[in-house]
Amino acid sequence: MSDRATFLIGRRRYESSFGAVGLDLDLLAGPRAFVPFAEAHAEATGSWYDDDACEAGALVDVDAKVLLVFAWEGVFASTRTRAAACELLRLAWPGWRVRWLYDGQRGLRAYVGAQPCTYRSRATAGPVLEPGDPELAEPDPSVLVVTVGGRCHVLGMIGDQPVDEGPALLERLAGEPSHAGYSGACEGGVHVDPRLRRVGWWHTTRQPWLAEVGERWPGWTVEFWEDRWAEHVRRAPVLEVREPDRVAALAEVRAAALARWGRSPPRRPRSGPRRRSPGPGRPGPGPAARGHPCGRGARGDHPGPRLGPLTRPGHRPCRMYPPSPPVFEAVGVEGRAGVRACRHGYSSDHRRRLRHRRRRRGTPARPRRRARPSCP
Repeated sequence: MSDRATFLIGRRRYESSFGAVGLDLDLLAGPRAFVPFAEAHAEATGSWYDDDACEAGALVDVDAKVLLVFAWEGVFASTRTRAAACELLRLAWPGWRVRWLYDGQRGLRAYVGAQPCTYRSRATAGPVLEPGDPELAEPDPSVLVVTVGGRCHVLGMIGDQPVDEGPALLERLAGEPSHAGYSGACEGGVHVDPRLRRVGWWHTTRQPWLAEVGERWPGWTVEFWEDRWAEHVRRAPVLEVREPDRVAALAEVRAAALARWGRSPPRRPRSGPRRRSPGPGRPGPGPAARGHPCGRGARGDHPGPRLGPLTRPGHRPCRMYPPSPPVFEAVGVEGRAGVRACRHGYSSDHRRRLRHRRRRRGTPARPRRRARPSCP
């Protein structure tokens, strides 16, 4: 089984059989890193992937500064991390119009004027999960919620969206086990009001046959809420999905991106006293174990080359190693929301406060060594 992805850089199309995994995190590196990454794949000359077989994709229009993206899984798919990931994505692509393609690769075809894929006449139904299913115990289960009147059903994200089944969905769920409520993360939902003959649905991934959903429900009013799951919660009280913790979600997405790029998150500055020398006759730690002179941890934890295009005005990067992607520091993920920390672990305000505190105590400031440059 492959994880197909399609990349369009201008009018040139590239394909990857396994590019869908981690594409959401690769986009957070910004255009200067993502464009060469996409162009390194094999250029496609034949037909497109089938729309229902392409799990992720992105279009980068450099001239118009437009970014179109979709993905089947990852930090954008879960309601727990989607808002944080979208916030970081817009920061990583400053000045670009970023838009999510809810119809997946079909939206890429429409943008470049390619022939759309033919619509299938039959939908593949996903399984209904019973209360207590092990899938529901995961932090980001691949499920969606279907509410019919006051009943709540949880379905696995295997196959097509349940809204593709049309009114036959009501017959299928009539004898299935229902849940008293659902409050976990999910990737989509459908609300059916049989009395008013209204259907509302949303999702955070991609649905290639989005334009044809209304034809599946003749005589019904069908509304598409994009990724606004709050509309579903307002109409179905049994769905108890709450707003996620923004700071925790930002930190989680940041850590996942750094792990994807092969580096660990920066350590917070140490506020305690400095560790004394080991004393005579005992070897001290080497330069790599002592940590980087700019305030980061060991040299192995120091960031590698910069991947993002953002730079904060007035910040002079460390002269020993290249800076890390600064997109994460613009949203305060080092601690509470709104705190901007230096990309190496210390901020310039923090270092000024330390020097001012030493002057008040009468402690002479430590001289800076020229052989070990530090951040401002």
